[in-house]
Amino acid sequence: MFSRIREDIYCIFERDPAARYVFEIITTYPGIHAIIIHRISHWLWEQGFKWFARVLSNVARWFTGIEIHPGATIGRRFFIDHGMGVVIGETAEIGDDCTLYHGVTLGGTSWQKGKRHPTLGNDVVIGAGAKILGPITLANGARIGSNAVVVKDVPEGATVVGIPGKVVTPRKLHEKRREEIAQKMGFDAYGATQDMPDPVANAVNRMLDHIHQMDERMDKLCEEIHRLGGVLEVTPLPELVAEGFGEEQAEGGISGSSKRDSQNPNT
Repeated sequence: MFSRIREDIYCIFERDPAARYVFEIITTYPGIHAIIIHRISHWLWEQGFKWFARVLSNVARWFTGIEIHPGATIGRRFFIDHGMGVVIGETAEIGDDCTLYHGVTLGGTSWQKGKRHPTLGNDVVIGAGAKILGPITLANGARIGSNAVVVKDVPEGATVVGIPGKVVTPRKLHEKRREEIAQKMGFDAYGATQDMPDPVANAVNRMLDHIHQMDERMDKLCEEIHRLGGVLEVTPLPELVAEGFGEEQAEGGISGSSKRDSQNPNT
């Protein structure tokens, strides 16, 4: 137990740039106070002194604002940053090298006895205000965004954001093409992705797809005309000024595309 407490203290230097020395951590960090008391109360819980364990955990709650049930199983090098409002339920299981920020809840969704709280793998980070609910599993390396509500299993190395929590996946090829067209037009579809429930964003995405296909066709037609010996008169495209997007964005994005067109004899 004491070796684990020592690891809990020294791991803070790696995860909190504000930490300066051990004495400061021991005397001023509520997260380390809560985990030290939990190590003791959990030992009492396993030895059958459940009432004493609950009393000790309540003392930690009064002084730190962090509520950890003594029945919860917590691995090595556990760090709670800031800590106020953190709740960890009785059947929660936390692996090694995990980090929780303030306002995190590892809660249950059932009044039935048995396993009803989350299981965290190793190297899991949960952002401030996130709620992880039910007997679900967050695999190794999972990342949970602030204020997310997670009620389903999270695969290894995945990042989850939103309410309800959704896994953030790398951008696909067609999404990268949309971004390129949006930058050319001087318009960003307010960071929206296809799976977001926004009909305006979906409509804009369809338009960007259509514009991309039209650009490809026009480039092929111009190349074929030049190959056959034809000559094209290149006229710069007019600037598009969209109200509400700012002069800098409109002029930078659109005039940039006009310059590109004027410099390219194939368009």
